[in-house]
Amino acid sequence: MNKQNAQLYLLRWLIRRKRMYEVACGCIYSFREKQFFHIFFLMENPTVLIIDDEKDIRKLLAKTLEYEEYTVFTAENAKNGLTLLKNQDVEVVICDVKLPGVSGIDLIEQIREISPETEIISLTAYGNIPDGIQAMKNGAFDYLVKGDDNDRLIPILRQAAEKARLKFRIKTLEARILRKYGFDQILGKSGPILSAVHLAQKVSPSDTTVLLTGPTGTGKEVFAHAIHAGSKRKNGPFVAINCGAIARDLLESEMFGHKAGAFTGAISPKKGLFEVASGGTIFLDEIGELNMDLQAKMLRVLESGSFFKVGETRETQVNVRIIAATNRNLEQECEAGNFREDLFYRLSVFQIQLPSLNERKEDIPLLAEFFTAEFATKTGKRIKNVSSEWIQALKKHNWKGNIRELRNVIERAVILCETDTLTPDLLPMEFNHQHPGISSGIFRLDEVEKKHIQQVLTFTGGNKTRAAELLGIGLTTLYRKIEGYGI
Repeated sequence: MNKQNAQLYLLRWLIRRKRMYEVACGCIYSFREKQFFHIFFLMENPTVLIIDDEKDIRKLLAKTLEYEEYTVFTAENAKNGLTLLKNQDVEVVICDVKLPGVSGIDLIEQIREISPETEIISLTAYGNIPDGIQAMKNGAFDYLVKGDDNDRLIPILRQAAEKARLKFRIKTLEARILRKYGFDQILGKSGPILSAVHLAQKVSPSDTTVLLTGPTGTGKEVFAHAIHAGSKRKNGPFVAINCGAIARDLLESEMFGHKAGAFTGAISPKKGLFEVASGGTIFLDEIGELNMDLQAKMLRVLESGSFFKVGETRETQVNVRIIAATNRNLEQECEAGNFREDLFYRLSVFQIQLPSLNERKEDIPLLAEFFTAEFATKTGKRIKNVSSEWIQALKKHNWKGNIRELRNVIERAVILCETDTLTPDLLPMEFNHQHPGISSGIFRLDEVEKKHIQQVLTFTGGNKTRAAELLGIGLTTLYRKIEGYGI
């Protein structure tokens, strides 16, 4: 089929599509039915780039696709097409396999480098089907023969656009996960925290076992999440387990699973968390709390990637990366005979020491701003400012609980705040020696406690159960204090 016949065929096809749409719309009377038909018949607006050196073909294709509610870009050569692709999010490229100066088949690789999510449909001349087949081998979604495959254009384009949109959605979700769990979530500009982040970023892409050490409350789980999100396992599960928070007689079953009947109450078989995490990362917090039996089992997992479930005689194989954390000095624990030396060396292949908050006090203003915004949003309060006295009081404090303690102090202050500014009088009593803004009459401990309970009850609207939870005391204790203070 020559060029003129191909153009006439395309034009006739376009006229048939237009008539079919008009006839169908003429049979639909209600606005809702027309709206539904338009969405169903015409798709959303995907973006398409047409690269073809023949001007008439470009115009006909563009006119056809624009009528079908596609957003269309055109380019007469490969250079212009690639430039446009760098500046626009394009879901589908329709590309001629014969272009001046470059083969459309070779162009596929360059398009993939610029935009891996974009799908490519190759256009071949009549009698050159092998070019189309080679294009698909190079990564094209499909190929069309000019003039012969006009009826296939829209169905193939729709499929390619759907596949591209799915890949773009996955890319967007991955970006959101990185924003939520990635290294950007680790706040701080001080030397110690930047050094720890640098090490974590270096080890993240590998499968190397990582040991996070440092005082409690320094953000070890945040680091573990970031390492996982930056690894090739990021699409796999991330499973966290606190080895010190589960009863020792249950911990083995939780970690490795059990078969039915392995012990009293084991009615059905259960997967352990190592099996659940296979293909991803398992974070073992407080690894120093493991007893010797479980340490031996852990060593086997590190060495062979296999273990026996409780009561099972067959090994279970897993593919999992281990990130462990502890606030203990494991070398001293090894010397004291509380921790296996061979396990310690397997865990500490790559060790990262996280700094305490007292070592990075220059980061306190940044952390305080972040936590204030977080809790103000949660509580629906409009807190616009923090006083300089407030920041100075935070900086002078000895943070034994590190970032976790800072977070809790700010949450409490936001709850108590009745203005748009956080001030030192909203801090707990242990901060009072650091600032002079204490009015006379509240030095007595009972008066301070009474005032604090009154403020929390005001915040909860008189809900005593919620107030007890926020105060960290039992409901009976709260009732006793209310009665004693005459609140």
